[in-house]
Amino acid sequence: MTQTTDTPQITDSHCHLDFPDFEGQLDSVVARAAEAGVTRMVTICTKLRNEPNVRAIAEAHAPVFYAAGTHPMSAASEPMATLDELLALAKHPKFVGIGETGLDYHYTADSAQVQKDSLRIHIAAARETGLPLIIHSRAADEDMTRILTEEMNNGAFSCVMHCFSSSPELARATLDLGCYLSMSGIAAFPKSQEIRDIFAAAPIERVLVETDAPYLAPPPHRGKRNEPAYTAHTARIGAEVFGLNYVDFAARTQENFERLFSKAAAYTVPA
Repeated sequence: MTQTTDTPQITDSHCHLDFPDFEGQLDSVVARAAEAGVTRMVTICTKLRNEPNVRAIAEAHAPVFYAAGTHPMSAASEPMATLDELLALAKHPKFVGIGETGLDYHYTADSAQVQKDSLRIHIAAARETGLPLIIHSRAADEDMTRILTEEMNNGAFSCVMHCFSSSPELARATLDLGCYLSMSGIAAFPKSQEIRDIFAAAPIERVLVETDAPYLAPPPHRGKRNEPAYTAHTARIGAEVFGLNYVDFAARTQENFERLFSKAAAYTVPA
């Protein structure tokens, strides 16, 4: 199945299609995404030992690209990623981002130092490959701002703050460093006006949309399993936030995704 010609195209810039929630259902999940206009998706590997499975999903489904890294909540329990390991993975034609990595002090503050060490390794890989860094940040605003600022001064790299739901201060600091903010289903929750206000204050050319599926389904599917097709619901909220019609907002987020994830934009299906 493909989207109808009058359906605006968008990209789910962050999902987890290797999770058990989607087992045996990926063909239908990808088909429903296409019907909703979600013609690309980036599935994220959060533990490097799972990379072969995530890679296989991207290889099996034309609209799916992938990224890999060590999630901060797993940084203490997984082997520390190495720069060489990440550089080797990045050679795959559908590997388009580094991460997700970052800092999470909400549940795993006890591993803060390991998380910071891991984050810096992933930053080095993003800098060397030119691929965007995919950042998870929760309850760690000060350290995140400090590390990104220090590392950006050591050499530029591109990055996206995925599923952004932190403070206006972190948003401004990371935008000032050239980062992008990604809007998830959280922005569509009725009580998330503060998050919507943060996005409204951001330059539209730095905004992406995502699901973080299977988590954080937007209304009208809240509380159920999320999937890439539901990116369209979040994008419609995004259009309202920026005072645009859906067609224009979709086009802008597509331009933004292709600018940041330029390897995905340049990908051509092998003959």
